[in-house]
Amino acid sequence: MKIVVCIKQVPASNDAKIDPQTKRIIRDAVKSILNPFDNYALEEGVRLKEKFGGEVIALTMGPLSAEAILREAIALGVDSGILLSDRTFGGSDTWATSYVLSKAIEKIGNVDLVICGKQAVDGDTAQVGPGIAAHLNWQQATYLMEIRRTDERKILTKRLHENGYDLCEVTLPAVVTVVKGINTPRVPTLKGRLASLKSDIPIWTPVDIDANIVQLGLNGSPTRVVKTEPPAPRSSATVKIKGSPEHCAQELIHQLRLRSIL
Repeated sequence: MKIVVCIKQVPASNDAKIDPQTKRIIRDAVKSILNPFDNYALEEGVRLKEKFGGEVIALTMGPLSAEAILREAIALGVDSGILLSDRTFGGSDTWATSYVLSKAIEKIGNVDLVICGKQAVDGDTAQVGPGIAAHLNWQQATYLMEIRRTDERKILTKRLHENGYDLCEVTLPAVVTVVKGINTPRVPTLKGRLASLKSDIPIWTPVDIDANIVQLGLNGSPTRVVKTEPPAPRSSATVKIKGSPEHCAQELIHQLRLRSIL
């Protein structure tokens, strides 16, 4: 079973600034980390490899500094990592990003399963995983809380939604996204750390993946960020509710509904 886990380097701070001209995050002065949701995708890929054999490849698109998260993935049990890095990728929206990742997956070849975290914390769109599936014309399942293999070409998945979950059988090759409740990510071992330091991380450009330049970067992105602003501050006022337990419970529900929390 050949598995590709798509991961992303994101700002470690909530204080990241937005460039007023490009409307993109200014990443130069901000420490970067592995997208937290991608930890669960990596762990699930490694677990599937341990159960059924095969290979797990971590794939990311970003600046040269993104090599660090690929080495972190290898330390966690992934077999290898590939970095997609070139100036022409800069400014890509979710459509262009998923296109680049899909072209890299095609180049890797014979991939059975692509796993992504449910979303990246710097964008929160949850669009890249489904976008990869659309570009590849593969089946997809999102927000998975469990993956079971039924045979060589199918997996049974438990898909989380607002009212519970669905059981979905998906034919491979497929793209899935996972939620954090799917597993508990492991801690890197010393052996894994040493392996990550020795690993060669290839860097692929648009030429390497046979990507159409017209569909890359800012010019190849069909969406534009026209305005950014911080969310309105929440009220920190404390309200004390007095009365019987039944009255307090009803009043609390009423107050939450007034604040659109329920």
